[in-house]
Amino acid sequence: MNTVFRYIIEPGFFGSGPVRIALAVGTVIAVTSAVVGVFTVTRGQSFAGHSLADIATTGGSGAFLIGINQFWGYLAFGAGAAAFMELIGLQRRRGRDVATGVVLGAALGLAALFLYLGTQYSTTTGASFTILFGSMFVLTPSTVPVLIISALLALVTVVVLARVLLLSALSPDLAAARGVPVRAVGAAYLMALAVSVALSAVIIGAVLSTALLIGPAATALRVAKGPVRAAAVAAGIGVAATWLGILLAYDSYYWPPAGRGWPVSFFVVTLITGAYLVSYLRPGGRPVAVPDEPEHACSVALC
Repeated sequence: MNTVFRYIIEPGFFGSGPVRIALAVGTVIAVTSAVVGVFTVTRGQSFAGHSLADIATTGGSGAFLIGINQFWGYLAFGAGAAAFMELIGLQRRRGRDVATGVVLGAALGLAALFLYLGTQYSTTTGASFTILFGSMFVLTPSTVPVLIISALLALVTVVVLARVLLLSALSPDLAAARGVPVRAVGAAYLMALAVSVALSAVIIGAVLSTALLIGPAATALRVAKGPVRAAAVAAGIGVAATWLGILLAYDSYYWPPAGRGWPVSFFVVTLITGAYLVSYLRPGGRPVAVPDEPEHACSVALC
């Protein structure tokens, strides 16, 4: 049994400081991303999440250029983009998509410039790869409290606003009639989404961060009934993919050719994608759909 266990978990896995940090931070971020992701899919704002992830590339590359921690760049640009999208976007989905697309185009142009200047004026190797695809094993202990506190703030925001978020998504007019400050709720949610994307970008990269945000949530909404159950299932999928991804990335260091481990982000995204594909094979799996008729709003929001 010990021999079999050794082939599954290479020696030193649980004794490694970087692994313990990756497991702790990855767990908190996976749970936060999963819960926020359920509301992102339910509200039909997956495109906004994807765009904020791409905009995070701009923030990360800008932070690298001026020599500060990449998380602050992810967070600053994500929060700024979220505020701008809410400012110029309408509450209707079409208006949000147009506003998101405008911001995304401008941000990607800046990202190209920052990455170019960063590689020209810095001798740091692998920075561009870390910005785009992340690495949980390079997280420093000093950043852990900031990441965990940010994750908890985003999670609490979404949980507190859960019912009004669903109601305002399904019927903004009905929500406004009931006294819900729809614009303020949407802005608070977008800020939580920006924080969640920034956190995901830290561990699996800006390019892949929406995999942790959207993948577990979309899978859970296919197999679980109601947003509460879906959030719990999504959190389980996200944590499982993160832990197993860290394990496989650690083990891959010993795979041929030895001494060249595979990126942890590759394993996490592959596992999440696999879970989503498996949900199609499950009997009784439902398409990810959001009722948009006002008469359904109350019942869904209270599930």
